[in-house]
Amino acid sequence: MARIPYRDREDLAPEDQELLARPITLHRALVNAPGMARAFSGLGKHIRYGMALDARLRELAILQVGWLARSPYEWSHHVKIGMEFGVTDADIRALMAGGEGLEPLARLVLQGAAEVFAGGMEAATFTALQAELDDARMVELTLTCAFYCAVVRTLASLAIDVEPEYRPYLDRYPLPAT
Repeated sequence: MARIPYRDREDLAPEDQELLARPITLHRALVNAPGMARAFSGLGKHIRYGMALDARLRELAILQVGWLARSPYEWSHHVKIGMEFGVTDADIRALMAGGEGLEPLARLVLQGAAEVFAGGMEAATFTALQAELDDARMVELTLTCAFYCAVVRTLASLAIDVEPEYRPYLDRYPLPAT
């Protein structure tokens, strides 16, 4: 159960109601601080719709962060979202198996995401990725990984609940026991 109340559109000032255009539990909690919710949403939307980085690679990076954090919310949401952006069942199974079976660039993305999750991308990994991605995509990948590290910590700290419609993704692709 969440540690702060979930808000509904009618709980918000008229100018803040658009913050719940997608009324997932995370957003319903964040709107307790509308300015923060607005900033959070802006970066999230840009990551999803405004980047040059390949969408499948982006989603694999996000999934790697969710997997490593053992975040049921992040994992379940981005399994669904990832599939909408080209992530396959085989990709998810490969990620769960440590990247075995993915093409070299996808494995490098997972490695980079894991290193960002652990505290910062190693020079060798950065250099290997930079041989495949231009500077803009390197910034996008790095910031995406870092942002989702913040997201998983926010989810855990606020104890955000996974909505029932996302639970089947956890059944199909279970997180390891902690």
